[in-house]
Amino acid sequence: MWDKLVSYQAKIADRRFETLVDGARAAGFSAQAGDMRLDYAKTNIDETARKLLCDLLDETGVAAKRDAMFTGEKINETEGRAVLHTALRNLDGDAVTVDGTDVMPEVLATLDRMSAFADAVRDGSFAGQGGQITDVVNIGIGGSDLGPAMAVKALAPYHDGPRCHFVSNVDPADVAQTLAACDPATTLVIVASKTFTTIETMTNARTAKAWMGESVDEPAAQFAALSTAEDKTADFGIASERVFGFEDWVGGRYSMWGPIGLSLMIAIGPDAFRAFLRGGQAMDVHFRAAEWHENLPALLAVVGIWHNQVCGYATRAVLPYDNNLSRLPAYLQQLEMESNGKGVSMDGADLPVHSGPVVWGEPGTNGQHAFYQLIHQGTRVVPCEFLVAARGHDESLHHQHQLLVANCLAQSEALMKGRDLDEARSKVADKFEGDELERQAKHRVFPGNRPSITITYPQLTPFVLGQIIALYEHRVFVEGVLLGINSYDQWGVELGKELATALQPVVEGKVSAADKDGSTAALVDVLQRHGL
Repeated sequence: MWDKLVSYQAKIADRRFETLVDGARAAGFSAQAGDMRLDYAKTNIDETARKLLCDLLDETGVAAKRDAMFTGEKINETEGRAVLHTALRNLDGDAVTVDGTDVMPEVLATLDRMSAFADAVRDGSFAGQGGQITDVVNIGIGGSDLGPAMAVKALAPYHDGPRCHFVSNVDPADVAQTLAACDPATTLVIVASKTFTTIETMTNARTAKAWMGESVDEPAAQFAALSTAEDKTADFGIASERVFGFEDWVGGRYSMWGPIGLSLMIAIGPDAFRAFLRGGQAMDVHFRAAEWHENLPALLAVVGIWHNQVCGYATRAVLPYDNNLSRLPAYLQQLEMESNGKGVSMDGADLPVHSGPVVWGEPGTNGQHAFYQLIHQGTRVVPCEFLVAARGHDESLHHQHQLLVANCLAQSEALMKGRDLDEARSKVADKFEGDELERQAKHRVFPGNRPSITITYPQLTPFVLGQIIALYEHRVFVEGVLLGINSYDQWGVELGKELATALQPVVEGKVSAADKDGSTAALVDVLQRHGL
């Protein structure tokens, strides 16, 4: 199938797909899930290409593997685990079994415990040693940080609880500057580490505990833990009623639907958090029921496969025209690149095609004044993914939101249409002539024919954010199945961790660097001479 796709793409590669985009195409090359719409009309995918891509979905058994995931089969084969983050948003409680046990009663019980604790923090029933909690500091890294940090920012209009802060980097500047803005007597610290051993997280947690201990008698009384290591949380001094665990079938980058989302729940309240879960659940239902040509996650996945593996475009820009989604590109970097940045297939063979793309981006319109120059006129094609709402949250500034939307739609139009040399000449013909006219005109040519998709929705609500995140999660799953890889392990992060542990005593000057390579030894020496 890959050969057929590559062969067909070669036949149509030089086609100006702008010629395809009429009203009928706009309807035929878009799909909806509730009020969310995915428009992929501004790509070179036509009916033949879509048919080949849908055949690839069938050929690789995406539907069967999708059902296996939802029903608790151990599709994370390298670690022997089920993949059930979807169970965390299964609010209707339909049975989901792992090793013969229905996991839903415990999932819903944990959600109720989280809700009760969040309410207590929000209404003052749980207070700090100096009064009602005013600030929450979430200490985690990777999936224990990127998801909730992104979501708290995204749902800022719904905040009616304590201020939320996030610490992830082991760089002392991160924790020191965050804590400096808080009152230790009215701060709740949430330590997010499933094993309670993550070195960056636990280093920052101990720093926060020492900071709090300078001002209050019982610092651990103002800590909560998101962890399954109850022995370690107890040793840290955190009472069991403030420990919220989750099973090993929830991967870190898929975990904010459960206890890892506690900071979000405290910020927006349990009801809004459940609306967020409902949005994810609605996308789950759509993903399981919709035909491929109407299925948003499947379509988003095959568009990505077409651009990366078939067309050879190595990167993907995520461009939310919503400042509250400013952390979405960073969140998707982990979700997609940690999941699908693999080099071997499930059977250990080398992949016959490239794996996942480099994912990057910034919110509009900031990006327009930063890197859109390269997107429009650079030598590499960068497929773009725009996200935009019909309405913002500041009704008095609706005219400004309309300007934002105009910019979003104009960018996708400009990427598609471009500007040819004749039009460029006409722009400067009144200023230049002869060779200088030609030279100046060429600088104003836009190649166009650069693909983009646009995801629209009425407004960025908790429900819609849930839809967006679940959409991209399922996109990662589908792309992983098409590539024949395991999207749910991350062995690539292990080697650096091991080497860092071995290097720490060298950096501290306790062990000689003699057995290190020449470059590493020289770098340690230079840094130590500068006061390391």
